[in-house]
Amino acid sequence: MPENRDPLRYFRIEAQELVEQISSGVLDLDQRPGPEPVAKLLRVAHTLKGAARVVKQKQIADRAHELEEILVPHRDSAGALAADEMRELLRLNDEISAQVAALSQPVVAAPPPPPAPIPEPAPEAAPEAAPEAVPGPEPMEPAAPRSVTADLDELLDAITETTARMAPLRAGSHLVERLHHTAETLADQLRGGRTAAAVTHASARRLAGELGTAGRRLIDAVDQIERELDDVRAKAESLRLVPAGSIFTALRRAVRDAADSEGRRVRFVAHGADVRMGSHLLGPASAAFLHVVRNAVVHGIEPAAERVAAGKSPEGTVTFEVERQGRYATFRCTDDGRGFDVAALRRQAEARGLPATGEAEVLDQVLHGGLSTSAAVTEVSGRAIGMDVLRDVAGQLRGEVKIRSTPGAGAVVELIVPLALLSMTGLLVETAGTVASLPLDAVRACVRLSAAEAVTAASTGKLVYQDTAAPFRQLAEALYTGRTVPDTAGPGAAVLVDSGDGLVAVGVDRLCGTHALVARPLPELAPSTPAIGSVSVDSDGNPRLVLDPPGLAREMLRGEGTGARPAAATVAPPLPVLVVDDSLTTRMLERSILESAGYDVDLAASAEEALDQARSRRYGLFLTDIDMPGIDGFTFVERTRADPELAGVPAILVSSRASAADRERGMRAGASAYVVKGEFDQEELLAHIRRLVVRA
Repeated sequence: MPENRDPLRYFRIEAQELVEQISSGVLDLDQRPGPEPVAKLLRVAHTLKGAARVVKQKQIADRAHELEEILVPHRDSAGALAADEMRELLRLNDEISAQVAALSQPVVAAPPPPPAPIPEPAPEAAPEAAPEAVPGPEPMEPAAPRSVTADLDELLDAITETTARMAPLRAGSHLVERLHHTAETLADQLRGGRTAAAVTHASARRLAGELGTAGRRLIDAVDQIERELDDVRAKAESLRLVPAGSIFTALRRAVRDAADSEGRRVRFVAHGADVRMGSHLLGPASAAFLHVVRNAVVHGIEPAAERVAAGKSPEGTVTFEVERQGRYATFRCTDDGRGFDVAALRRQAEARGLPATGEAEVLDQVLHGGLSTSAAVTEVSGRAIGMDVLRDVAGQLRGEVKIRSTPGAGAVVELIVPLALLSMTGLLVETAGTVASLPLDAVRACVRLSAAEAVTAASTGKLVYQDTAAPFRQLAEALYTGRTVPDTAGPGAAVLVDSGDGLVAVGVDRLCGTHALVARPLPELAPSTPAIGSVSVDSDGNPRLVLDPPGLAREMLRGEGTGARPAAATVAPPLPVLVVDDSLTTRMLERSILESAGYDVDLAASAEEALDQARSRRYGLFLTDIDMPGIDGFTFVERTRADPELAGVPAILVSSRASAADRERGMRAGASAYVVKGEFDQEELLAHIRRLVVRA
């Protein structure tokens, strides 16, 4: 269907986002009642109602209005809504969600049927005949909206085609370079004469100079375009990946419904919303953990009175986390309830003739279904199939499940699956003619090596960095295990890599900068070493190795002969850095510098936002501007110094103010360093950060 004939195209996109905000907002209101979440919900509901009326979606508008009617009396109230009101909000939310979902397949209006012919008058004596059923026009198939994936495929095809067109430009730049050398040669040959040859010589020299300038500019332009196309393609590919936070609302709702059904007080906490992965992983994982979080509420979280008697908070907590660990993703559900009733599960297993003597065997049997501690079957428990679903999903995704339980303290259920696609930023390194990518989030530092330092590091197997002796090995040796290592000029730099168990120093010939990439799994039969985790595609469509930090460290520390290499040096990683600046450009620049140096970075567009973030996450450093709307940087630093929980976090002021009075005021406010934007030096800033940042 042409875009201009689909009046709901943009409404569907906006409505889906608003419905997600309503779902999250209702659950926020359930856990943290007060005027602020009510006001937020009212704004979203009002926006949806107005948009629905514009496109004549009366049912959606009416439901949004009903939702407003429930919320308006609580606009200025700090108390919680009644249980019946919360249930009605959830019911309206479900109804709106279903109505919006029904719009995802817009139907093309069928053309009107042709006018019916005027019937001939029937003879009077003839009996009245039953009218013959006349088939109407065939209903047209609903036209599916254009998918985002299709748009991305077209974008990627266009980028690939543009990249292919770069080849003639590259060849042309080389031709200009050759012409430049030819002109220089001609000028040299004509240099001896002083007559007409002198004029020709001058013209040839001028031609050589112009060709040289044009060639350099052309090569620089081609290089820049190729780098930018490489980044654009990687970012476009990453759009195919879905943020893990997209499944949090459904899990949160499942916890809320189970708690309401069981009469429990339960808080849902989620981490890792920004981890991106393929929907083929998130969909099954979400379906499995819907069962897991319900089980955590029904079987794990105790009634309030029982929790208080055990010295716990009357409100239980179910925490869901998603994190990336190298080429794997971990989904983890943790509760602070009573833990698995191993004794009861063992009795059930014995009654069914299952071998379950030890705790590990009992918990393993839980994964195979049929064991449940519920006394009766309810809407949310008792059928003993929830963990069986998790096991099936693990098999489907080639992953594994881990269960841990502590009596009286809660349980942990983990699903660990390999990632098929992973969006990341990589550090490009070259060794023995091979270019590979290291995940930038595992890089802690890059160190230039002199010839003497390289020889010392190679002979001792150690590199001293900031009072830490890290194990050292050339990357080429780890990549060419069991084969002849190609000739190399020797390491010109070392990359300090966090393997998860400590730091290792990897020797490389040279550093080639950073780039965005989408890592893919290696083909099943491709020869590999533990150091290689996945593969990406460069701008010419050629595969490029992506290194796996834990596997690389294992390969580096692998014993040789009868001796073993030393263990990795353990250095606590720095805590995240919070960048505070109202300028988007400055925030992005500072984040790029810090992330390239291996720091985890959060951003805040105002001091008020930064104070909220600082109280919800532990930071190792504040990097803040001074001139911002609302609270300025001086006041932000003063408030953090006055807060006992934040006083230990160093602060660096980065400002365009360069006067001695401003520097002195910054120091009085409690800043640990002052950097002037007009005198900005990246290395100076990083030196301050390395000196000041608090480590975990």
